[in-house]
Amino acid sequence: MITIEQTNAAGIAAELVRARRHAGSPAMGMVLTLVIVVEEEYADAALDQTRQASREHPARVLAVVLGDKRGHGTVNAAVGIGNGWGGETALIRLTGEVAKHPESVVLPLLLPDSPVVIWWPHDAPADPAGDPLGRLAQRRITDSASVGRNRSRLLRERCDLHAPGNTDLAWTRLTPWRALLAAALDQHPVKVTGASVSSERANPSADLLVAWLEDRLRVPVARRASDGPGITQVTLDTAAGPIRIARPDGRLATFTTPGRPDRPIALKRRDVPELLAEELRRLDEDEVYAATARRLAHPRPTRKKAR
Repeated sequence: MITIEQTNAAGIAAELVRARRHAGSPAMGMVLTLVIVVEEEYADAALDQTRQASREHPARVLAVVLGDKRGHGTVNAAVGIGNGWGGETALIRLTGEVAKHPESVVLPLLLPDSPVVIWWPHDAPADPAGDPLGRLAQRRITDSASVGRNRSRLLRERCDLHAPGNTDLAWTRLTPWRALLAAALDQHPVKVTGASVSSERANPSADLLVAWLEDRLRVPVARRASDGPGITQVTLDTAAGPIRIARPDGRLATFTTPGRPDRPIALKRRDVPELLAEELRRLDEDEVYAATARRLAHPRPTRKKAR
């Protein structure tokens, strides 16, 4: 990493070009620009997580660290290529007046004719699409699970302000659960009369899973508390008997279906780099998440279906 102080967007862009030439790669195949907005204390962890995800998605990574917004504006940066990265990276520290307008520094550094993804590892705005940096991106990634308090309330606020391109890693964590539940109903095409989701308290993924099941099945879904970790059990009630996925340890689940023996299934809780890599594979609108977000923000009463 090459450190440059008291610089600007033009200086950072020029240093990226010099670093590329020094590495012997005047042209690099980067598929997108990934902007990370993070506080100083979380910057190293966020960059390490992004480095792992970039091996699958070569990108220009712009890590924007917003400092104290008082005083004279300064822009300091560290620029590098390689060292485990699939593309280029710039760690940009903003303080003073310029920290109030980070988009003015980020905009000239975006790759031309390439999609832009923005990720807030912590403390994302309630309205990501309305944020000045968020308006630059086609995809905006938040993580409600990273919030210390009021996770469910904040998730509902974001769902109420949902815009095309918004997503949350709390939703990405549900991919294996949703795939298993969909496969179970394909194997057992029976009418579901009710459902329940058990998880530790204040789990935003469980909130989304309840909303998704209610939206898709049109049945009441009970939310139950457990000791965790994360989601521990999902049960679908049917006339033939329950369809159940139970994962008490966060690693191995037991899959129970009517008339068949229980089956063990690997259902390990995934780390952030794997979640981020999954989100970067899809840059179009996630219509299922949009419908789930609307359901969570504006719940509708569901009638219990007759058996």
